[in-house]
Amino acid sequence: VHLIPVNPIREDALSPKSRKRIMPDLLTEPPAIDPVYEAHVYCNIPTIAERSMEGHAPHYFKLVSVQVVIRHGDRYPLYAIPKTKRPDIDCMLLPSRKPSHPQLEAFIKHMSKGSAAQMDGSLSSLPRYPSHSLCEMGELTQTGVVQHLRNGQLLREIYINKHKLLLSDWTAKQLYLETTGKSRTLQSALALLYTFLPDFDWKKINMRHQWSTIFCSGSCDCPMRNHYLEEEQRRQYSLRVKNNDLEKIYVDMAKIVGIPTRQLRASNPIDSLLCYFCHNVSFPCTKTGCIGMEHFKVIKRHQLEDERERQEKKLYFLYALLATHPLLNQTVNRLQRIAEGKKEEVFVLYSAHDVTLSPVLSALGITEARFPRFAARLVFELWQDGKRPKEHFIRILYNGADVTFQTSFCKDYYKRSSKPMCPLEKFVNFVKRDMFLVFNSTSYYDACRRRPL
Repeated sequence: VHLIPVNPIREDALSPKSRKRIMPDLLTEPPAIDPVYEAHVYCNIPTIAERSMEGHAPHYFKLVSVQVVIRHGDRYPLYAIPKTKRPDIDCMLLPSRKPSHPQLEAFIKHMSKGSAAQMDGSLSSLPRYPSHSLCEMGELTQTGVVQHLRNGQLLREIYINKHKLLLSDWTAKQLYLETTGKSRTLQSALALLYTFLPDFDWKKINMRHQWSTIFCSGSCDCPMRNHYLEEEQRRQYSLRVKNNDLEKIYVDMAKIVGIPTRQLRASNPIDSLLCYFCHNVSFPCTKTGCIGMEHFKVIKRHQLEDERERQEKKLYFLYALLATHPLLNQTVNRLQRIAEGKKEEVFVLYSAHDVTLSPVLSALGITEARFPRFAARLVFELWQDGKRPKEHFIRILYNGADVTFQTSFCKDYYKRSSKPMCPLEKFVNFVKRDMFLVFNSTSYYDACRRRPL
C-alpha cells in the first residue's frame, strides 16, 4: 500500500539556486523497520489531502476506462483477545465526530433511499452503512466510511471532472460493480460510489455478489493454488516458531490475560491491537497488568519481517499467480473489449479485502508495495493514443503512486521507450501466456493441475 519511491526527487532538484551535490554513503545500513510508523501508515487515518498520480498522461491521450480494486476501509477487529474488554468504538455515523467528511450527512440520507438498487443474492439484506453504538465484529467504522468518501471524491475530481470518463447522463451499463458478501465491503463500495457519482440514481446501481475473496468467480477449482497456499502457511509457521522475542511476548501477554499461550496466539492479537492503535484507545488491562506498546511493537515487527521473507521465498508469488489469474483475466478481457470500441463497463469497482489485493500486487510483480492498508486502492487506467487511435496503453496505480514500471511485464519496456505508459498488449500477453511460464504450462487449467518437478 505504501510505496518506496522508485525515482525519489533529489533534494538538489527542488530549487535551481541550491545545487549542492551530496554524495550518498553507499555503505550505510538500510533504515531499520519502524513498526509504529508502519502501523500508522496501515491505519490510513484521514488527515491531510492526498496527492495522487491518477489521470496523468500526455495531452493527446484519451482516458477510455478505469478499473479500481479497493480494500474495505477501517473496521472493527475480526478477533477478540480473550478475557479482555472489547475496544470501545462507536459505529454510529455522526458528522460532528472526527474523522468526518463534508458529504457524510448527505451520504447517510442517500443510503436510506437505496431500496431501488439491484443487489445480488444476500447483498440486499446487508445494511448500506454502519449503525451500531458498539461496533460488531468486522464492522466498518466511521473512519472506514470517511476513507472511501475521500477516495471517491479524489477519483471524481480526476476521472469525471477532468477526463469526463462518465457524462451526467451515464447509464447502468457503463458501470460494473462487484463486492464480497460482507457489510464492510458493500458499505465501502457505496461510500466511494457516493462521492464519485454524488446523489446517483439508485435504479442504475447493479451490485454483483462475489462469494470468493480472490474473485475467482467460476474458475476457482485450482488444486495447485491450494498446494502453494499450504506451503506458504508452513513457511509462516516456521518463521514464527524461530522468533524467540515473539514467543516471550506471547507468553507475557497470555499471563496478563490469564489464558494458555496457544489460545492467545490463536486469537490473532495483532488484529485486535491494531484497532486500539488506529483509534488511539489504550491497550487492554487486567488485574495482572496491561498489554503495552512493547508487546504491540514486537508482534508488528514480526508481521513486517514475515512480509519481507514472503517476498524472498516465492511460495506466495506462485500462489498469487494462480489465485489472481481469474480476476486479471476478466480485467484484460474487459480492457480488450473497450479498446475495440465497446462503451460498456468503462468504470469498474471491485470492493474486496487485503487477501484480494495482496496477491494481485504480488502476481503483477510489484514487490516494493506495502501490505494493503485500510481503504487501499489499485487502479488500472486504459488510455488511447490520440495520434495513433488503434494503440492503447495502460497505467497501474497503487494508492495514487504510479507503479506501472514496477510490474514484471513492463520493467524492460520502460528502459527502451519514451512513452509514460505500458502497451496494452504487454499486459494481455502477461495474463494470457506469461503468468504460466514459471509452472512450465501454457494455460491456467494446466498450471492448476501440474505438480512441480
